[in-house]
Amino acid sequence: MQKTVIEQLGPDDGERLKEIRLRALQEAPGAFGSTYAREAAFTPETWAERLRNPGTRYWVATSETGQDIGIVCVYTHREGLELVSMWVAPEARGRGVAGRLVDAAVEYARGTGAEELTLWVIGGNEAARSLYVSKGFVPTGREQALPSDPTVTEVRYALSFLFREARREDVPAIVAMLIDDHLGATREGDPHDPRYLEAFDRIAANPYEELIVAERDGEVIGTMQLSYLSGLARLGATRCQIEAVRVAAARRGEGLGRRMIQWAVDRARARGCVLVQLTSDKSRVDAHRFYDSLGFVDSHIGYKLSL
Repeated sequence: MQKTVIEQLGPDDGERLKEIRLRALQEAPGAFGSTYAREAAFTPETWAERLRNPGTRYWVATSETGQDIGIVCVYTHREGLELVSMWVAPEARGRGVAGRLVDAAVEYARGTGAEELTLWVIGGNEAARSLYVSKGFVPTGREQALPSDPTVTEVRYALSFLFREARREDVPAIVAMLIDDHLGATREGDPHDPRYLEAFDRIAANPYEELIVAERDGEVIGTMQLSYLSGLARLGATRCQIEAVRVAAARRGEGLGRRMIQWAVDRARARGCVLVQLTSDKSRVDAHRFYDSLGFVDSHIGYKLSL
């Protein structure tokens, strides 16, 4: 089996970057937001500037014969880190090269402390979609026209380093956050009560329910539950119900709650929901202002009946 090495390009590798990038643009012209003609006109200084950019990192895959057979880039922009320029030479496909390049990009992104790594996949590119999904990327529901060809649509995927589906061992931490609240303190019990685990198992077994946690440095610091509700109304539309949004006391005021809701909205959009809805107790005045600021509208009156 041929040995492939993954290495990061340095500031003096401009010519090397140029050669593999131009080969990628020429071999797969419909896969990128740029064109061969555009980048073939770049000067040596332009290639060097790309490598000197502190917010950009390139990795190449090199065969045992010394030929560069794959490339990937992570660059920083105002919305965070994005994986771009992914390409593997035809003769190297099917050998796991793409997966190793993605692994290098993910390891770097995680090490920066970023909350997520995003990318765009050309619609219909099933091989690329399958690869990214296998690495934990999920669709966000956002689409746009490919910059180099407006007739082609690309779909945004994201790998979160902050949010994930809850695990059974997270239950005590989740319940502790539910208790740490003027309402929860009166209705919750011991975080280790087996009834909480029984409820978790029911949620985990239901494909239309997701219990989500925010985790940082191994500590669960936020939680929310997403329910996907089908109905005949709105032409048989699916809606997402957000419940039990909590942020650990020590992490409040850091903007985590806002990121949680924005992430949930993307999650709902990706699942085809046409509406995101939630309820908030009348006593939670601060929460009402928070949801107003996110664009939610208090258009309905909620009723509950205790049994």
